[in-house]
Amino acid sequence: MTQMLHTENHEERKQHFRSIFISDVHLGTPGCQATLLLDFLKRSESENLFLVGDIVDGWRLKRRWYWPQAHNDVLQKLLRKARKGTKVTFVPGNHDEFARDYDGLVFGDIQISNSSEHITANGKRILIIHGDQFDGVVRYHAWLAHLGSWAYDMTVVLNGWLNYVRRRIGLPYWSLAGAIKKQVKEAVKFITNFEDAAARYAAENNYHAVLCGHIHHPSMRDIGGVLYLNDGDWVETGSALVEEFDGTLRIIKWKADGAAQVLHERLA
Repeated sequence: MTQMLHTENHEERKQHFRSIFISDVHLGTPGCQATLLLDFLKRSESENLFLVGDIVDGWRLKRRWYWPQAHNDVLQKLLRKARKGTKVTFVPGNHDEFARDYDGLVFGDIQISNSSEHITANGKRILIIHGDQFDGVVRYHAWLAHLGSWAYDMTVVLNGWLNYVRRRIGLPYWSLAGAIKKQVKEAVKFITNFEDAAARYAAENNYHAVLCGHIHHPSMRDIGGVLYLNDGDWVETGSALVEEFDGTLRIIKWKADGAAQVLHERLA
């Protein structure tokens, strides 16, 4: 389904959700849509906020430091939400795996958990995990994953120049990175049965649903009686998963004008 939700100016009124889930922000990389994410965070409030991994890209920062003001603003906004009462949980991913050593600790009012659980308003148990353990390439061939990360960064830079030209000649945005990634993953099975593996793991552990990030592909589908959820990313799609106060789950794509395109929706 596709529909548009429009918000008023965030100075006047904010959207209120029971829970918000975001992942794969990749702060510290040129491809990060930090300004778009900051706009979403300013225009929304929630009781729960889950950061589902790869919020900061430690892999990229180790190679080359890149940290503009917008990236700092996003971190400050997340810390401010936690300080003002939002329950913020950080589930580290493979790009910010340095935080996995601090499982169970609280920093700046943010709980760090290598995996987490969320109970929806209508009583459904969701397993929250970044998902890289279901990716055979990352799990067994870390060096290849790092090479892929470098190539992806270069593609994002090229994508920026390409879309600059497209805008100048009146053409809409087109994701070169997304198109290449889709073809490569189909050709070499880069992500091997990722969604099925995640759903199977959740079923074995008696969860109604599983929420992942990692593969930058927003999704919501039933797999063998388990609801598989992926909240997307803030590099290519600018998407998040939100829970309404009745337990309805929506995956939304945030627009620069404050409109939210609903990509998927269902009651948990």
